[in-house]
Amino acid sequence: MATEQSTSAVTRRTFLQAVGAGSGAGVMFATMGALGLAPTAAAQPRPESWVPPRGSDFSLTGRSAKKVVVVGGGPAGLTTAYELQKAGYRVTVLEARHRVGGRTLTIRGGDTETDTDGVTQKARFADGVYLNAGAGRIAQWMVTMDYLRELGVPYEMFTNANADAYLYNERTGATPGNPVRYRTAKADVFGYTSELLHLATDQGALDQRLTEADKENLRSFLRSWGSLRSDGTYAGGSNRGYAVYPSAWNEHGTPLPGPGSVSEVLASRVGQYFPFEINWEQSMLMFQPKGGMDTTYQYMVRAIGAHNVHLDSPVTGVRTTDRGVTVTYTQHRKQRQLTADFAVVTAPAGLMRGWDTTWGPQVDAALGEFAVGSPAGKIGLQYRSRFWEDDHRIFGGITETDMDLAHIWYPSSGYGERKGLVVGYYNTGTNARTYADLSPREREARAVAQGVKIHGEKYRTELESSFSVAWHKVPYIEGAWAYPDTSSAGFRLLQQGAGNVYFAGDWMSEVSAWQHGALWSARYAVQALHQRVMAS
Repeated sequence: MATEQSTSAVTRRTFLQAVGAGSGAGVMFATMGALGLAPTAAAQPRPESWVPPRGSDFSLTGRSAKKVVVVGGGPAGLTTAYELQKAGYRVTVLEARHRVGGRTLTIRGGDTETDTDGVTQKARFADGVYLNAGAGRIAQWMVTMDYLRELGVPYEMFTNANADAYLYNERTGATPGNPVRYRTAKADVFGYTSELLHLATDQGALDQRLTEADKENLRSFLRSWGSLRSDGTYAGGSNRGYAVYPSAWNEHGTPLPGPGSVSEVLASRVGQYFPFEINWEQSMLMFQPKGGMDTTYQYMVRAIGAHNVHLDSPVTGVRTTDRGVTVTYTQHRKQRQLTADFAVVTAPAGLMRGWDTTWGPQVDAALGEFAVGSPAGKIGLQYRSRFWEDDHRIFGGITETDMDLAHIWYPSSGYGERKGLVVGYYNTGTNARTYADLSPREREARAVAQGVKIHGEKYRTELESSFSVAWHKVPYIEGAWAYPDTSSAGFRLLQQGAGNVYFAGDWMSEVSAWQHGALWSARYAVQALHQRVMAS
């Protein structure tokens, strides 16, 4: 006797076969969508309506899966291949570089990279020490977290903000050896800002906007937020931190000296860093895969099958044909070609413009909107001791500066280990180009000389090795990110694809420079391609 579950399944299958016998494929696909078996033909690939293609989409309609060439083995390319292959598509990934991951690049001991100037570096990091040279953090709301969990990638917290990290604005008066703790700077900025607003409220400056009840509520908030005294003035307090923290036996602690005057605090310009904490992209909590950011894509390659991912295979041409597409690439110094039904291209836009293509001048011009990637650079400094933890009591987080190194990142893993790696600079724009024009050894010397001003001589004497990356000099990438004008006609044209070619990448998203944007752009391309296959 058939169970209720099996009877329901047979009935749906029989019904679908009956629909398919007397209708076109478009009607069949729409019917599948209505039954929850496939995205509806009219559906647009929006985040809230994403339904990945499934093998049942083919088996229930009598269609066969198509062959797809994916150009690029970064986050967008591998996600495209992963989602298509789960549904039964035959997928081949062509990656120009010697490793997958694109700008999700993790440097470990023994890794070698050669830039476009021919300069080669070999990492001499200890076991377990690594540099996330590109992508370095994931917000908990990002779709990236979904893939970590689906693939079983182990992950851990990334400390994006740390009250005991430093702020150091040299151009506005900071002197070597005198950085200010993040918590101290925030207390003073919040305190004086609260005092000024409290004063403005008392003097009637807000009378036209606030009722008496509103003003009292505001005063109450400001006294709490800014740690004000009962008269509405700021004089510092325990929230600034201590020179010596309280312990026991009547040791009440030694307060920090200060604060400085309101003019001194405003002149320091440290308040510019605080919006970072509540930025929608950067707000805590944030995460990272254990062992390096590219771990995600190693897991993805395993799921796709390493035999389907061809490294050292730079593409030189993508041409539409009567039967689909032909992709020309180089492998082992020989020119080769792959034919397929479709191609999804996830390479940097600037590189595509130099290929032999058939997509025409309008698409080429649209790609030109994203052709120049922003410069960005990082250096990893391996130390023989974790002195930032031992001496400075900083466990993870970021020190912000107005120097050309911009940011110093402390590791969010390896606590209690003997060695560790600090990101000695993470800069963009002109500063990134300045460092990129130096040799690796000169980059190290410049970054260390700046860091000594904050951390003292151990920042120099404990250093063991370094590795630096200038993204506009990385072959087949040649830039960090490109910010799209998502309202432009060119952007809309690229979203439509060109013949049997679709485009994806973080630059094809609303969230450029993040894996989240790359992954969603891949989903959009996959869904558009699949809807077309199912409607044909």
